[in-house]
Amino acid sequence: MNSFTYTRASGVEAAVREKTADEGVKFIAGGTNLLDLMKENVERPTRLIDLNHLPLKSIEAAPDGGLRLGALATNADTAWDEQVQQRYPLLSQAILAGASPQLRNMATNGGNLFQRTRCYYFYDLATPCNKREPGSGCSAIGGYNRIHAILGTSESCIATHPSDMCIGLAALNATVRVTGPQGERTVKFEDFHRLPEDKPELDNTLAADEIVTAIDLPNEDFSKNFSYLKLRDRQSYAFALVSVAAALQLDGNTIKEARLALGGVAHKPWRDQQAEALLKGQPATEDTFRRAAAAVVENAQGYGHNTFKIELAKRAIVRALKQAAEGTQHASDIFTNSNP
Repeated sequence: MNSFTYTRASGVEAAVREKTADEGVKFIAGGTNLLDLMKENVERPTRLIDLNHLPLKSIEAAPDGGLRLGALATNADTAWDEQVQQRYPLLSQAILAGASPQLRNMATNGGNLFQRTRCYYFYDLATPCNKREPGSGCSAIGGYNRIHAILGTSESCIATHPSDMCIGLAALNATVRVTGPQGERTVKFEDFHRLPEDKPELDNTLAADEIVTAIDLPNEDFSKNFSYLKLRDRQSYAFALVSVAAALQLDGNTIKEARLALGGVAHKPWRDQQAEALLKGQPATEDTFRRAAAAVVENAQGYGHNTFKIELAKRAIVRALKQAAEGTQHASDIFTNSNP
């Protein structure tokens, strides 16, 4: 039994002060990932600070005309919010592709950003894992690595980021609002999570004493031509082998703007702006989509069991872009299983 204390935060600034003063503190809201980690002894906080009573649950217009998602709004409330569904349906579809309804009812937007990898070896205390114990080694590289990363990997770690919501946020060019001892600042979503490099124990770029207060979606219209495609082993409650968030702005058959992000392939949500640039100004055809897909996986590396993901990712990108161009996204499209 690991003992810990529990308190409720009285305000954002108070929560920051308490986190700054005690390295053993962990924030908790929905707890859908943290409690699992505690049960497996991967995380052993000495104190939990409950954030649920902070006024961070609203979904409202942002000053620039975009939409501000409160960090404590649940995934379910966000996915079914009328403004999200009308203006950012790609995000709604991405959220609904993740977890189960019960978990979405508890999980918060802020907590979703801090999900830790579902790597088998990360959860298995009997095996070396650089994310758990820096310098101990990566068991996945020479082990069973079917679910692991093919992009942005390092000799230290080939784990993947598990979130669906974050793939949608990456594609939509979101911004994260955080508060720390130095006050409030914003972080581009593409800069929020990090690649493993030689410090895979660090999942994101935030300081240990900062707290996420909101996520801002920009005032950009990708509500007509979009697709969230999730390929997984079974249709119910499974993490992505490969997922693709694709969004286009079209002028006739010409691509004016493109957004493309992948999940299940890297340590962070993988947005490829080079591929987006290749799409811009080009006809919305399968040949165009194939060139973009090839660019995304150009530097991909398989590790044996997961090498199939390279071809799977290429095909998924083409399919998602075709669905986006045709405006044929349906709820059933996000629940595609794959058993290579």
